[in-house]
Amino acid sequence: MELELQTAAGDGHVTPSVIIPPLPFWIKVVTLTSCTLSILGSALIIVTFLAWKDIRTTSRRLLVILSLTDFWTAVALFYGVYTDFMDSTVDCIVQSIVSTFMGTSSFFWTVSIAIYLYVTIVKTDTQLAGSLTKYFHIVSWGVPLVVVVCAAGLQKLGYDRSEVSVGWCWVKLTTPDNLLWMLLTGKLWEILAYFILPALYIAMKRHIYAQGRTQDCYRFQRSAVAAMVKVDRKLTFIPLVFVLLRVWSTIRFILTLSGSPAINNPVLLVLHGIGNTFQGGANCILFCLCTEKIRNKLLPRMPSCSSCCSCQGAACCSFLRLKLLGPKYVLQIETNGSVNREDEPLLTENHSSY
Repeated sequence: MELELQTAAGDGHVTPSVIIPPLPFWIKVVTLTSCTLSILGSALIIVTFLAWKDIRTTSRRLLVILSLTDFWTAVALFYGVYTDFMDSTVDCIVQSIVSTFMGTSSFFWTVSIAIYLYVTIVKTDTQLAGSLTKYFHIVSWGVPLVVVVCAAGLQKLGYDRSEVSVGWCWVKLTTPDNLLWMLLTGKLWEILAYFILPALYIAMKRHIYAQGRTQDCYRFQRSAVAAMVKVDRKLTFIPLVFVLLRVWSTIRFILTLSGSPAINNPVLLVLHGIGNTFQGGANCILFCLCTEKIRNKLLPRMPSCSSCCSCQGAACCSFLRLKLLGPKYVLQIETNGSVNREDEPLLTENHSSY
């Protein structure tokens, strides 16, 4: 039996006609592997934060909260794919509630971190950035909670079977207003993040280069160039990785609304499955394995910076920090040994006000 989704013109919803077959085994294996890597990656971020006091900055604390949402999202989706639901059973609905709440909260925390870094780096107001954290909690937990409580209370969550997911439960396709609830429980916030994240990170990159042109502390020596390149790469990868992971879900969502048979393309299914489940793993790569200070703690026998980097020495150990000059903060690059490196935040820059 195969499922054909039909989008009736003008009524704004998709309707399943018959039950589709189980998800192909190899797609389940790939998706479950992605879930497992995301669980392990999220756990590693959390464990390193708890283990080492010298990395407990505000920005990394926000990353740990994001990792908690990614951890439970991956756990819930793992259960959904592994169970391979065929109906809106109790555990299907519970899985949908957990994954929807945590997944939606993950979008908000991802944007919250970007806003925090923007205020810290561009506005150079660490006090304001710190005061925003309580509002991040209110919005990033509150909005998803209200949405999920309403969706669950109105019985909108449950079996959707692979046309808008890859084996897990989400919004029931049998509800007449399922398009509205798919937007509210994820797609709306996902699409908004596509625009907000690149805009904020581009503003940060522009500010860093503007500081490099105007401040005397930038001499464009090798150490300064190396540090700027490292920060620039990470500021580029953060929104890029998010978009590359999530865009496949959005593509399938649009194809579903248009009634295209391409929604069942195996490659698209795999990319959707990985994209929705690997955010924790991607964050671990960016902020653990690609952060020198944490990488060296995890791999103490790894070759030192001076022997593994092409710049051979302190240039690789340079980093950005905020320095108080008169009434305002300015970004400054300094080499290893010139300041105390006890505090290393999310992007490996050092903010002296922490």
